[in-house]
Amino acid sequence: MDFSQISAGALAYLGDSVLEALIREGLVLKGYEKSAKLNKEALNYVTAVNQAIAFKNIEGCLTEEEAQIFRRGKNSSHLNVPKSASLLEYKIATGFEAVFGYLRLLKKEDRILELFCLAYPEI
Repeated sequence: MDFSQISAGALAYLGDSVLEALIREGLVLKGYEKSAKLNKEALNYVTAVNQAIAFKNIEGCLTEEEAQIFRRGKNSSHLNVPKSASLLEYKIATGFEAVFGYLRLLKKEDRILELFCLAYPEI
């Protein structure tokens, strides 16, 4: 299957789960144990605003292929922008998620971890 033909929305959907799992794993490894505290801490990373900030940490590190996937995600149509984020933040977050979804489909786990560590160095 040609993964480059999968919709940007589907890539972002998958990428959201990839990021969520990595964030949760990182928080558990940092010593958080109670689910309420884990959920509260995870919110510091999974919002569109915070994902847009995290993207700035990897923007210059993307390959041309990854940058193309990011642009597809960022430029896809958006209907459900949360009140907590601007349209631009939401678009950047969607592109960010799309990159991680694309890399997961390609089974590039090392690259996922590399970009994740750059995006979220504190985790």
